[in-house]
Amino acid sequence: MHGNNRIVLDTNCLLASLSSKSENYRVWRDFQLGRFTLCVSNEILEEYQEIIAQKTTPVIADNVVNAIVESEFVEFVDPQFHLGLITSDHDDDKFVDCAFAANAAYIVSDDTHFDILKQISFPRLLVLKLRAFVEMLEKRVSF
Repeated sequence: MHGNNRIVLDTNCLLASLSSKSENYRVWRDFQLGRFTLCVSNEILEEYQEIIAQKTTPVIADNVVNAIVESEFVEFVDPQFHLGLITSDHDDDKFVDCAFAANAAYIVSDDTHFDILKQISFPRLLVLKLRAFVEMLEKRVSF
């Protein structure tokens, strides 16, 4: 893949891509195949662990987080800037801060809280809906 293939994946989109029966499974599979680099911070990993354990089981959450941590296609980011851009839900700021620190191409999220980023010229952070990201992967578009 050419260019920047680093993304930040919000928790609900990760959760929606874990089941092999899901129409979004390509995201999880393509991550494991190295078609993109997943950028995470400790805060994001903690949220993945917590939410996946709530929605599935603690064992599944452990397996998913371990698969991410042990992947060669993950980039660990320690955001130095806390931009506070998601005014409607500061819990989502961790994804923005990670994307900014990693210079990620996209934040993949269906959460409308991220819509505010369209109005911010700097830093320019692009949000892609999960379905659009899946379609991009299906077309093997380099991003």
